[in-house]
Parts: sequence; structure tokens; C-alpha cells
Amino acid sequence: MSDEMPDPADRAAEEPYAPAAPAPLGVDRALTGHAPVDAHLARLADADHLPADGHLEVYEDVHRGLRDELTSLDAHPAPRPYDNRS
Repeated sequence: MSDEMPDPADRAAEEPYAPAAPAPLGVDRALTGHAPVDAHLARLADADHLPADGHLEVYEDVHRGLRDELTSLDAHPAPRPYDNRS
């Protein structure tokens, strides 16, 4: 029997690297009261269950949706029908 302790570097080389499993960040998302915006923000929770390399796709999708919602605010409303009752 040997009293010699194994070198930790040798042991690390034998054990394969296993990254931590995805875990929610626990960031609260407050509702805005605007259903389309809230739906896009809720989509951020999808990133909680993905490895880091999958986050970008979710973030880009949410960003695109929010940008489209903001752009729609610049659209001119449809003209109102003329009301000649007065």
C-alpha cells in the first residue's frame, strides 16, 4: 500500500467534463398589460431550459417581436367612418 496521494491533475484528466444543467435565472417578469408584449416577454422563460448556446435564438426572437410591436405603434390608424348624424 502506498502513502502517496494521487495528483489532482491526473484525476481531472480521467474525469470527463460535464457542464451544469440549464437552470432558471429566477428573474421576475412584470406584466405590461399589453397582451402581445407580455407574450413576447413570457417567451424569455424558454431560455431558462436551454443551454447557453440556445439563448441567442430566443433573445433574437423576443427582440424581433418587441421591435415589431413598437413599429406597429407608428402605423396610422384606419380612418374613421364619417358620421353625419349631427
